[in-house]
Amino acid sequence: IITVVYIPIFTLTGVEGKMFHPMAATVVMALISAMILSVTLVPAAVAVFMKGKISEKESVVIRSTKSIYEPLLKMAMKFRWIIVSFSTLLMGYSLWLATTLGTEFVPQLNEGDIALQALRIPSTGLEQSVEMQEVLEQRIKAFPEVDKVFSRIGTPEVATDPMPPSIADIFVILKPRKEWAEPSKPKSELVEEMEKVLKNIPGNNYEFTQPIQMRFNELISGVRADVGIKIFGDDLDRLLLTAKDILNIVKTVDGAADARMEQVTGVPSLSVIPKREALGRYGLNVTELQDWVATAIGGESAGIIYEGDRRFELVVRLPEQIRTDIDSLKHLPLPLENGNYVPIEEVAELKSESLPAQISRENGKRRVVVTVNVRGRDLGGFVKEVKAKINQEGEIPAGYWLDYGGTFEQLESASKRLSLVVPITLVVILGILIIAFGSLKDALIIFSGVPLALTGGVFSLYLRDMPLSISAGVGFIALSGVAVLNGLVMLAFIRDLWHEKGDLYVAIIEGAIIRLRPILMTALVASLGFIPMALNTGIGAEVQRPLATVVIGGIVSSTILTLFVLPILYQWAHGAESNKQQSDEI
Repeated sequence: IITVVYIPIFTLTGVEGKMFHPMAATVVMALISAMILSVTLVPAAVAVFMKGKISEKESVVIRSTKSIYEPLLKMAMKFRWIIVSFSTLLMGYSLWLATTLGTEFVPQLNEGDIALQALRIPSTGLEQSVEMQEVLEQRIKAFPEVDKVFSRIGTPEVATDPMPPSIADIFVILKPRKEWAEPSKPKSELVEEMEKVLKNIPGNNYEFTQPIQMRFNELISGVRADVGIKIFGDDLDRLLLTAKDILNIVKTVDGAADARMEQVTGVPSLSVIPKREALGRYGLNVTELQDWVATAIGGESAGIIYEGDRRFELVVRLPEQIRTDIDSLKHLPLPLENGNYVPIEEVAELKSESLPAQISRENGKRRVVVTVNVRGRDLGGFVKEVKAKINQEGEIPAGYWLDYGGTFEQLESASKRLSLVVPITLVVILGILIIAFGSLKDALIIFSGVPLALTGGVFSLYLRDMPLSISAGVGFIALSGVAVLNGLVMLAFIRDLWHEKGDLYVAIIEGAIIRLRPILMTALVASLGFIPMALNTGIGAEVQRPLATVVIGGIVSSTILTLFVLPILYQWAHGAESNKQQSDEI
């Protein structure tokens, strides 16, 4: 049964599949190996090593636990309506509580370092970017918590990671916490302090994240933020207006940080419009005009300079102060065939324009992206509120549509897959129980341990202030197998004892007391094994913590409620049958 429970985890794909497939495979292989050993090695070892009379003794702890459990069980059987009603209310309350926890894809890792992306206008040159970057690094290095800072400005225009000189990645390596002036200061507070200082430097926009998280988000959906709202359409100007409206709406949502719109416009361009009649009068053509302007502004190779084993191309062009001044360019002399010169403004009209820096397409359609990071609240709740506000306040033109990307996209994909596979798996488990017991009633009684276990998992997440995530979902999946196992251990023994003694009430009391030890052993072994994972504070523990928290809390609630609720349900299910048997005997 526990092996079947882990099947849904193998259906996970993408990042979540890479994270949890090894765990599921390890558990399944361990269970299969244990099952084989239990029917081969264990009987042989018992026959070889356990000879003669063997006396069974109970420890003081078990005897004390049974002495406490027996009167409590009898009291629960007496006030069974109260116990079952309380359990039902508890399950209902936990379902409501689960809707208030919020959702996220996977918990955000605390990598120990900070990465931020500096965004400048597209026309920023490499030299200017380097100068601005040095100022940023000096401001960041002034923080006492920072150990070192290094940057990367631009990358080659290859398919892996194209980035212009106007964009820079800054990696901030922090000192060990014991060297901080305030070791207890949260990293989020340090990020806020950096953000306040860097905002005073003009010409930059920033996205704060972490080195691995930045690449993680980019690989998932092509954006480096937690959420990417993609606007699709045909007209670029209308796309920009719609994106600006959405950006203003997103900024008003609680938890929004580093909200910005993809830089689309802002590249200065020089338009040269030929005056064809004037060109004809001077004996010139458009090609000659274009070549002359291209040489003056773009440059032309005049040879190669060698320096040792290195070579450099020598390019001749006008100085920058002339190239960037349209009035100076208008007086640029254009040579004629007779040896004279004519100013370019006589044969062409020069205009300075701002053109798109890039036109992005996805699935053949133009798109503009609004990106935003989420801080201080859950991802699912944030996106839900953003969608509601956009539907209420935003205006999406006809023929244009939105798509929500980033880690939220993965959360939705994994949730849909699990919502389909998990119910099918639970039905398979129920079918196995029906085949094993030959009774739908008994199978449903055992299956009641699953919602009882989920109750504890939800409460444990609430107490630790953790949202629902794929990690927590994997914990709930693992928990359902342990819950069914607990019920199976108790009910199978009670049923055999009833058939042996003929008295249902006596069989329930004695069977529950006798099965107390294996049930507690199963619960303790499963829960104690997860305690280090639940309390771990090292790097990467954020992903493991929700899983362990759910399992521990669920096992505690499942064990307590199974010890009291399951015997009551069994008596209700078979009470009439027991009374009929007793009357027939009389």
